[in-house]
Amino acid sequence: MVKKIAIYGKGGIGKSTTVSNMAAAYDNDTFVIGCDPKADTTRTLVGKRIPTILDTMRENKSPVLEDVMYDGYNNTLCVEAGGPEPGVGCAGRGVIVAMKLLDKLSAFQNNPELVIYDVLGDVVCGGFSVPLREEYADEVYIVTSGEYMSLYAANNISKGIRKLNGKLGGIICNCRNVKDEIEIVNEFASLISSRVISVIPRSELVQQSEYQACTVLEMFPESEQADIYRELVSTIVDNNTFSTPTPMTTEEFESFFHKYV
Repeated sequence: MVKKIAIYGKGGIGKSTTVSNMAAAYDNDTFVIGCDPKADTTRTLVGKRIPTILDTMRENKSPVLEDVMYDGYNNTLCVEAGGPEPGVGCAGRGVIVAMKLLDKLSAFQNNPELVIYDVLGDVVCGGFSVPLREEYADEVYIVTSGEYMSLYAANNISKGIRKLNGKLGGIICNCRNVKDEIEIVNEFASLISSRVISVIPRSELVQQSEYQACTVLEMFPESEQADIYRELVSTIVDNNTFSTPTPMTTEEFESFFHKYV
């Protein structure tokens, strides 16, 4: 059975790093679909930036699958939706166009065991809800740190998940070394009726790997950081515990966060 998951979170919080390292840590066929306009999810899996679906379609109105799908590290297939030219159009439209094309090209008939969508969570936009709204993804995980804006975005994402009747599988704490971070994120998860399924420590190995356009799994396979990503993807693949989130109101969120200020 194919496991189809969506990873949401604030821009810059480490979604792409988390997704690429999870994919690299999974030893069966994995399909990674970057749904962030920055189009950087798959760079460390392929070793370079790949052409996005939107860029490809601007030059070729009838692309074939080989034009948009690339082989990545450790049995991964990689696609980037892309976005519009700066200052023109809606960023979320790239996701809509990409998913329609992938369906048309029968991209999902390669029978991957794990499909991961990396989705921007800052913007309340119909395009970014496509993986959930159109039932491409069966379950959702939110990446956050203990920082205010990251948690604020995570709370907003949980509102979207609830509205779309999505299944929240848990919170991934990608640490930024803020005071009381793990306690903050654990309480946040509890307040929205979820749980923390992984704590990823801040590590210089991540930056060192990304400088070389590699995942931690490829560059530092024996490291503790690599083991954390292996444990995370194993937890998600085996997970059968989900919840309907209970997002906080703005007032409730402010009250929660200011306890730690």
